[in-house]
Amino acid sequence: MVRSATVAPSKIRRTEGGRGLSSDVRFTRLNNGVRIVSEAVRDVASVTVGVWVENGSRHEPEGSRGVSHFIEHMFFKGTPSRTARLIAEEIESVGGSVNAFTGKEHTCYHTRTPATELERSLDVLADMLLNSTFADADIELEREVILQEIYDAEDVPEDSVHDYFLESYWPGHGLGWAIAGTAESVMGIGSSEMLRFRAERYCPDRVVIAASGALDHDGLVELCRDRFTALQGSYEPARYDLPDVSPGVFVRNREIEQVHAVIGFPGIATADPRRYTADVMIAALGGGMSSRLFQQIREERGKAYSIYAFQSCFEEIGYTGIYAATGSESVGEVVDLTLKSVGELAANGLDAAELDRTKGQINGGIPLSLESTENRMYRIARNRLCFDREVSVDEVIRGVEDVTNEDIIELAREIFSFDRVGIALLGNADARMVSVPA
Repeated sequence: MVRSATVAPSKIRRTEGGRGLSSDVRFTRLNNGVRIVSEAVRDVASVTVGVWVENGSRHEPEGSRGVSHFIEHMFFKGTPSRTARLIAEEIESVGGSVNAFTGKEHTCYHTRTPATELERSLDVLADMLLNSTFADADIELEREVILQEIYDAEDVPEDSVHDYFLESYWPGHGLGWAIAGTAESVMGIGSSEMLRFRAERYCPDRVVIAASGALDHDGLVELCRDRFTALQGSYEPARYDLPDVSPGVFVRNREIEQVHAVIGFPGIATADPRRYTADVMIAALGGGMSSRLFQQIREERGKAYSIYAFQSCFEEIGYTGIYAATGSESVGEVVDLTLKSVGELAANGLDAAELDRTKGQINGGIPLSLESTENRMYRIARNRLCFDREVSVDEVIRGVEDVTNEDIIELAREIFSFDRVGIALLGNADARMVSVPA
């Protein structure tokens, strides 16, 4: 086997902020372009590995919606040396798990096993990515599975209203398409299309292998070098147009008990330096039981069981939203209260106590999330994919602590512009139920 030399690894090692969060993050790039990032974690018995590919639903041709997700499914259907069952059994037989997900911009194949089984995980993941057969019979079988997945999502209003909002707010753009595609588009995807798309997108310079847990970086690199050197080719990413915002009220009628609503505005990109300000703003608005929207709409008025704010950030753009589910007789009131709340945030921001409490909520949650090797793997992978460097926990904590009320007001006034708001309603609803202030 041809062995690929590596460049000298970079290493970041520190104890984060005196909070007992040890970090030993190292990075190596193989000669073929595959990036390897790891975080050694003390006092754990597991290791989580993710093979990330810079490919998602936004990169698909319009006539092939869902092809990225379809390819993800096909990687689990077998290789010349492993059947679909053996792929699952090889990981689960040692108490581990293997799974994958497709997003708008990335796809990830991941395992979690005892640390002693790292080599086993990489054997399986490499075999899936390099040797999956894409047999016609398996494609037809999995097509039915994906159709059932699409139908299942449509039966969950909280999920489907988010897809409906994006396809209405960013019409005709890849970021607005449902990740799984539509039943019609999935029926039209064949093996030649999947193989061609995989060859174009699954290139080594688009791959990041991230691992976190009880591991040694140098040993991980050797294992990856032996298994991923065969991945060849390169991909020069095209420039993608940004979606045009289409504000308005969008209604999809369905005979269900509640009306599910998404109220959305433009947002910020993943690497926007104002991301910490956005984190604080969104958490204060609707990030928990103590947030403004939860208290005002659920606790004080009982108008919704579930209500929360969120932000979805992509490479060059993002959107900010609020989700709520309520009775049809209360839709107008819930939307009015929500718009009033974001208007107050843009006018006055947060008082000092609310600002400090929200910062504590965010920064206090960081060490809790890092008790999981899966969350740690996601963190170091996304740092490499989105920032091309390690963003330390200390840096995140300082970024949150440095947010001022003036920062929040400035960003809120930019984002919460009522002439760019979109409101998606799913259920027994009518556009006349809601009104948007001028």
